[in-house]
Amino acid sequence: MRHVFLTSTLLLIMSTSAMASQVYKWVDAQGMTHFGAQPPAGQQATTIDTDTPTSAPVQAPEKPEVPTFDSIANPEQAEIDKKVKAEVAAKAAERKQYCTEVRTSLAQLENNPRLRAEIDGEVRRLGEDERQQRIAEAKKAISENCN
Repeated sequence: MRHVFLTSTLLLIMSTSAMASQVYKWVDAQGMTHFGAQPPAGQQATTIDTDTPTSAPVQAPEKPEVPTFDSIANPEQAEIDKKVKAEVAAKAAERKQYCTEVRTSLAQLENNPRLRAEIDGEVRRLGEDERQQRIAEAKKAISENCN
């Protein structure tokens, strides 16, 4: 049984490249670009290599910080502004992490009626009323902090 499974897995892996067909690209008289499995008769077509992965999407470069008149005139203020921006970014990252954790907890509470929790150093099953109370608390935390 093990041999059959191993053989079928290897055949499946090898068959994906064998099933890949050639793709052709051409431009018609109206300037429209077409793709197809068969090249057009009497027209020049280029083949497209489907074995190589496409490149990752190009992300826009970060906008460089342009110095303002205030930062040029007062370098101390520019340092304070930079420090405050870093603190705000750190707080935003913490809030995002917190929201992810609360949403995950809410999903677990809503989807699993038989949850166990450690309460006062003892692991026990949550009752339905306690579970509903925690769901309400999680929803309140999300509405207050995650919008």
